[in-house]
Amino acid sequence: MRRHGTGTRAADPAGRTPDARGRGPVVAALMLSMALAALDSTIVATAVPQIVGDLGGFSVFSWLFSGYLLAVTVSLPVYGKLSDTFGRKPVLVVGAAVFLLGSLLCALAWNMAALIAFRVVQGLGGGALQGTVQTLAADLYPLKERPRIQSKLSTVWAVSAVAGPGVGGLLAAYADWRWIFLVNLPVGAVALWLIVRHLHEPQREKTVTRARVDWAGALAVFACGGLLLTALVQGGVAWPWLSAPSLALFGAGLVLLVVVVLVERRAAEPIMPGWVWRRRTIAAVNLALGALGLLMVAPTVFLPTYAQAVLGLGPVAAGFVLSVWTLSWPVSAAFSQHVYRRIGFRDTAVLGIGTATLVLAAFPLLPYPGEAWQPTLLMLVLGAALGLFQLPLIVGVQSTVGWAERGTTTASVLFCRQTGQTVGAAAFGAVANGVLATRLGGTGDLDAIAHGLDTGAATETARRAIADAVHAVYLGAAGAAALAFLVLLVLAPRRFPVLTDN
Repeated sequence: MRRHGTGTRAADPAGRTPDARGRGPVVAALMLSMALAALDSTIVATAVPQIVGDLGGFSVFSWLFSGYLLAVTVSLPVYGKLSDTFGRKPVLVVGAAVFLLGSLLCALAWNMAALIAFRVVQGLGGGALQGTVQTLAADLYPLKERPRIQSKLSTVWAVSAVAGPGVGGLLAAYADWRWIFLVNLPVGAVALWLIVRHLHEPQREKTVTRARVDWAGALAVFACGGLLLTALVQGGVAWPWLSAPSLALFGAGLVLLVVVVLVERRAAEPIMPGWVWRRRTIAAVNLALGALGLLMVAPTVFLPTYAQAVLGLGPVAAGFVLSVWTLSWPVSAAFSQHVYRRIGFRDTAVLGIGTATLVLAAFPLLPYPGEAWQPTLLMLVLGAALGLFQLPLIVGVQSTVGWAERGTTTASVLFCRQTGQTVGAAAFGAVANGVLATRLGGTGDLDAIAHGLDTGAATETARRAIADAVHAVYLGAAGAAALAFLVLLVLAPRRFPVLTDN
């Protein structure tokens, strides 16, 4: 296959592009699958009080989210390789079935430990949904049409992010928290039926040697990723960073990282092949989107607390301040095709992340206590900037590889973004609590102090301390955005080496 800088498309010589004639039902199935994955990350949060009240386990409820996140993150590279080896359809069907099984088991959970375990099962299915949906979107559409499906998926994610908390709250208040998981069943069943009925991948070429799966590599990636991500998620929360559990997890994770490298070097078909990092374009996009995952933690985790504790807004109004970026993000993503067709994928992404850097750096300059419209306006601009940044990189990097490498490439990008979010949550949590400890003396805990403000037990000093802590987090996010800016300028080629058959 030839590479070309402009991204024109020729016929796929391998004949592996799914039949476009009946892609309408398949696109509907992809959007439903994406909605399941997107809703699951937001719909559970509002039902936590009801879940804890019914099952107990308040001290470990955070694992309802951490367990799901870990399972999604560590399974992404495995599903990516499997989809390149066996095709997208079987991986998506199995992933959807596992997700639905996990949802059913969650609804039947009898205690918090069981619910957490079943959330991990859900996450193992969610990894297949996230990675394979994005890969199939690139398979279904040629390069010039790819922004259409990507903007649709972005819109689904945005709507789900906004609607999830409200839907979860309504189900928990007027039905039962178990319905939060049961509603996945009919939606997922429809998506599964559409995939089975309408997705027809062309017959793959017969080969003399049977496709080999790197199960040893998959197990090593699971174990290494699970240990390191657990250390990041629980460090500074369940135990101090320099405690024995934290050091043991990091030490074991680093040992397993060496094992992963050794196993993957020997594997004939590695789960995480070295070319993912040897190719400049893919490596640059991986690092840039890892930084995106990191910086996204600042608004998603800390802005609602800032809006309530500093601005004095109620939960609904605070949620609106955050949600406006999910409105501008998909609009900007859809518009980005008109920009990158003129100036290229890299320069469009540079424009977006450069703007995001300025917006994030401007947040600490807001007056204290300020008005609600000020952070709302910044979030609106931030969403537009990140839409201009993310979609060109995803479309661009998918267009530099053929069918047989697209699943692995897409999974590596999503894996880096998810890992960035995990690292960001740990790092920025430590930054926020450190600032609070400095301002207030003693040990700082953002959640505890914010709760004190809700009950009227905190002082103006505490409000200012929270403002300073969130400002420090936003400065860190601006640093992550600046890092992505530099990575694209230094590492990414000015013109992506797009394949002519993409």
